[in-house]
Amino acid sequence: MPPKTVTTPALPPDLERAYEDFLGYLRYERRLSDHSVDAYASDLLRYLAWLSQHGRRAIDGVTPLDIETFLNAEGQRGLTGRTLARRLSCYRSFHGYLLRRKKIEADPSAELEAAKTGKRLPRVLSIQEATRLVESPRGGEALTLRDRAILELMYGSGLRVSEVLGLPLEGLRLSEKYVRVLGKGKRERVVPLTGTSVKALRTYLRDARPALTGTRASDTVFLNRRGGKLSRMGLWGILSRHARAAGLERGFHPHMLRHSFATHLLEGGADLRVIQELLGHASVTTTQIYTQVDRGFLQEVHRRFHPRA
Repeated sequence: MPPKTVTTPALPPDLERAYEDFLGYLRYERRLSDHSVDAYASDLLRYLAWLSQHGRRAIDGVTPLDIETFLNAEGQRGLTGRTLARRLSCYRSFHGYLLRRKKIEADPSAELEAAKTGKRLPRVLSIQEATRLVESPRGGEALTLRDRAILELMYGSGLRVSEVLGLPLEGLRLSEKYVRVLGKGKRERVVPLTGTSVKALRTYLRDARPALTGTRASDTVFLNRRGGKLSRMGLWGILSRHARAAGLERGFHPHMLRHSFATHLLEGGADLRVIQELLGHASVTTTQIYTQVDRGFLQEVHRRFHPRA
């Protein structure tokens, strides 16, 4: 029986059996206190109810991506990293118990990493704030055109700072509206470009970059005023300056553009798996799923859901 302090929602029979078996194990084999069992029950019920609402009828069909998606949704509700780590620990205990009892063939939680404790999700810009920031560089000067191209690219495609700084000219495919990026772990991925990104990049490459390079040769897309490779500190200065101009100086961080990119796609209805592919967040347990998503589908989802596509 479930703890008296927890009301069991209507669950599919298989999920309910797994729930009751696990709580019985905690109470009678591990001899946990009623308070501890209640805590497990509360965390587990929310998880199982979410699985049921998303079409999971049997516990053996749960995948690592199900758990990641659920925890991501919980994080979007404002739960701290510490709480999410506790939740994952509960689900690991639950699935580990079922695996030992041969109720499931594999443990979907085994290779998932706990969220970092004590950290909240970074603040997300609204679409209006992101638009103000991206459109803040005004004018036809070389550095202004460069800054506009950088901002359009970072918000339009969700690139990391390191990916922007190291982007080679050969990585741009403007006629096909995508960019090839070498991300963490030297994993290459293809990310679609918005229409406004393509326009800003073409203008920068045609009207600004030649003025910056001068006689120096460089295969890096974005350059500093002397024609050299743009530094991390230089990019930070660019973003901070335009954040102030857009009235966003308080608490602004470059990661806000990347996080806003993902959040605005998710809020628009894009599938989380596609967003993780676009961001280059392929974990060990989900890489195979991501590699099956073809470029055309990524571009279509990006075009449909990004506010500046």
